[in-house]
Amino acid sequence: MSAVPPDQDTGPRAVGNREELADARLQLLAAARYKLSIYLPSLPADAYSSPAEVAQLRRIATSGRGAEIRVLLGDTADLLRDGHRLIDLAQRLPSALQIRTPADDQAEYRASSAWLLNDTYGYLFLPDAGRPEGRAALCDGPGQAPLLLQFEQMWERAAPASHLQPLGL
Repeated sequence: MSAVPPDQDTGPRAVGNREELADARLQLLAAARYKLSIYLPSLPADAYSSPAEVAQLRRIATSGRGAEIRVLLGDTADLLRDGHRLIDLAQRLPSALQIRTPADDQAEYRASSAWLLNDTYGYLFLPDAGRPEGRAALCDGPGQAPLLLQFEQMWERAAPASHLQPLGL
């Protein structure tokens, strides 16, 4: 039996359904201070759109000079039409919340995994982005490091999703 209460356990744990996934996502957003890195092949309507998640994203984006939320989205075609709350927030806070799409030579990533990384060594990793099964940790530097390295490499070669930016008319 573990001596650490489950709500204070920071090591890797399994995520096996939509409720656990939403809970892990919210915990990681709440634990973040200034930076987030998010990779999603597509943006489901129920991801990053609850009032609590949007409030946490807004808190991070307005947390100060070093605030940075980077989102890599594989499929951005229908996002403006569907009106996702993350896109609305990115349009309101474009200096803190940036959205890019992977380069064409990174197409293998577009339909595979998804992850959320924060600046307190927390992560949520879904090996198959279409299924709510994976692992999450509030503080696991060795587990987060390869995901962050892969994200950084993809981010440097990704193109800004300029069609998601506000027109400024």
